[in-house]
Amino acid sequence: MADSSQKKRRRPAEDVAKPKKSKLSKLEQPGFATTWTFAAETPKQQAKPPVIAVTPGFNLHDYQPFDVYEKADKSAAKRRRISALPPATELALHSSAHNSLDYNARESEPLLNHWVAILDPKIGEINIIPAKKMVVRHKVRSKSVLDDSFANRAAQTHIEKRTALGEEFGTKKAKKALKAVADNAIMANDRMGVAERNMLDSVQDASKNMATKEELQAAVDNARPVPRGNFDAEEIQDVYIPEQIIGTEVFNAIPVMDWQDAVKKRENIKLPSRFVANRINRVASNENAVHRLKVMRYFLWVFILYYTAGKGRERGTKSIAKRDKLRELLAPAPEVVVENIRRKFSDNGVMRKSHVDLLMTHCCVFACLIDNFEVNMFDLREDLKLEQNQLQLYFQEIGARIKQSKSGDKITYIAKLALPLQFPKMRQPIRRK
Repeated sequence: MADSSQKKRRRPAEDVAKPKKSKLSKLEQPGFATTWTFAAETPKQQAKPPVIAVTPGFNLHDYQPFDVYEKADKSAAKRRRISALPPATELALHSSAHNSLDYNARESEPLLNHWVAILDPKIGEINIIPAKKMVVRHKVRSKSVLDDSFANRAAQTHIEKRTALGEEFGTKKAKKALKAVADNAIMANDRMGVAERNMLDSVQDASKNMATKEELQAAVDNARPVPRGNFDAEEIQDVYIPEQIIGTEVFNAIPVMDWQDAVKKRENIKLPSRFVANRINRVASNENAVHRLKVMRYFLWVFILYYTAGKGRERGTKSIAKRDKLRELLAPAPEVVVENIRRKFSDNGVMRKSHVDLLMTHCCVFACLIDNFEVNMFDLREDLKLEQNQLQLYFQEIGARIKQSKSGDKITYIAKLALPLQFPKMRQPIRRK
């Protein structure tokens, strides 16, 4: 038996590499480039840089829209004035599209440059562009804003859903009711428009006959309880003329001879008026002042009428003395003067508010005529027993100006009548907001 070592062995086959099956990558498939080139995009070529956003602690929807805000860095622009690169910009993102959250994104590493590579397989180009790394934070919107928005949205959606359901699945009766509600709303709007137009037409018709501001001011001036005056006069002495205020016949009937004789004889004249007592010697001693002396005596009789009047039956009125008693109080006034004073400043013996105001303004005019249109108000205030503000208002009603002069602790009020006269203006109503 032959030796096993001498047996013929099978010749080993030659090692032939079998072909391996391999899949073509997408980049090697037909229609894609096989070679690649790098192209770094400069900041001038891109409008807005891409953002690498990090959302720590929450997930952000891919469709969340953001508003972009940018701010140029002026200091960087100064530093890079020589360089061709534009100044760096500071970006910020904000989004309020969520129902209850606000999203804000800011740069996390502004001094560290980040780059993004964009592959274009069709042309075989890789664009490397700068990017901004930002951190997105979120916070809950204000509760009051949320409540209002949710309430309005809930109310609108409830009404809309109810109407839509009724129109879609409601019965004929329900659909008819919904149509009636819509028709009533339209008719109400139409009626409101007609009512508004009618109101505007009525206001326009009423405003055609409405008086102007100048006409209202003239009506107020004519209704003032002031003596008759010539307010278009060019001289102050022609504004208030005693013959026109009192009446020519009454003015000529005023006696003054007894006063002149008493002053010449230096006799003591007892007078109830402080204003007249402090001026009678100065006025009566001047033979050319007969005109002013008559005004003074008429003023005294008007003052006696007011001083002796008692409280009336009606509230806010005064009752003057009877005719016989009044003649005794005003003696030696003629009958025509007594009746003139009685009728001008009372109504059947009753002095109302309008009569009192007319009497006060007459006294102010007479005081201006006696003191050459510049009156120290102290004596007149003491006679009429008025507060300073009340007496000033009466002087302002006749067109006088009020001046103050202070001497130590004493304040003197002077009423001056000069052209142009200054009357109180009509008050404008306060507009409510």
